[in-house]
Amino acid sequence: MTPPAHRMTTRPLGRTGLDVTVLGFGAGGIGNLGYARPDRDAAQAVDAAWAAGIRLFDTAPHYGLGLSERRLGEALRGRPRDEYVLSTKVGRLLRPHPAPTGSDLAAGGFDVPDDLVRVWDFTADGVRRSLEESLVRLGVDRVDIVYVHDPDHAVDDAIRSAVPALITLREQGVIGAVGVGMNQWQAPLRMVRETDLDVVMLAGRYTLLDRSGEQLLDECAGRGVAVVSAAPFNSGILARPWPPDGANYDYGAAPDEVLQHARHLARTCQAHGVPLPAAALQFPLRHPAVATVVAGMRSAEQVAAAVDGIRAYAPDSLWQAAGI
Repeated sequence: MTPPAHRMTTRPLGRTGLDVTVLGFGAGGIGNLGYARPDRDAAQAVDAAWAAGIRLFDTAPHYGLGLSERRLGEALRGRPRDEYVLSTKVGRLLRPHPAPTGSDLAAGGFDVPDDLVRVWDFTADGVRRSLEESLVRLGVDRVDIVYVHDPDHAVDDAIRSAVPALITLREQGVIGAVGVGMNQWQAPLRMVRETDLDVVMLAGRYTLLDRSGEQLLDECAGRGVAVVSAAPFNSGILARPWPPDGANYDYGAAPDEVLQHARHLARTCQAHGVPLPAAALQFPLRHPAVATVVAGMRSAEQVAAAVDGIRAYAPDSLWQAAGI
């Protein structure tokens, strides 16, 4: 028998009319990011998230060359569609690989066969085709939020073509909200100022360790644009109570000064009785623009740890001592 689901605090997602749980399920991990896990682990992770009350699920074609979308869709099948918020991304079409090597690890970072290849496409037609193909992989008839994914090299194209195409789909009622998702804050800031975005997914640039994106968040707060804070652990360094030697920081080895800063934060957290990962999860939610924090979860154990972290008591004295 499936245990009853717990309730989790929700917040409005800006002006979209959507409410999202303060913790969201990032589905990159179930796309075999870095290393492979079996289908059953992915299903158990989504089941655990649902039982814990998580109702925001985020994926992308990029994650595992479609594996994340397929696994997430399968795990959510049978859940009431109106009871959760689902987001995916556009900008990379998946096409047959003309010369597969056997693995996507080197090229894309996912431990899956590279029978497909990612093709950048920020045109209006590419956006529509990407969304149509994602719906098939997910096995749903709609998604709530669609992000333009990583247009670092094509910001002009995103502004000129991709975002207007998504706005048209929003106006037609095909999707609920239009966003951009990036690992930098400068391009999203320009896009917030120049287009009618509903939401920004900012990865790793407004965290306990890296607060460089604060200007973007302040701009979003002033314009009513919601922020989804992703990668709250900066890809690993904040995921344990004590950052170890060789800790991963933004997809590479942490420089010594970053590691020492993270350990200073860990000591501050310890002094206030709060685990470092819990503080990392809760910190972004202190900014008025942030509606939710999306953390990568690839197992039921990671889900349980994230849920415990988001619910842990963190006294005001912690944030004061951390200079927040």
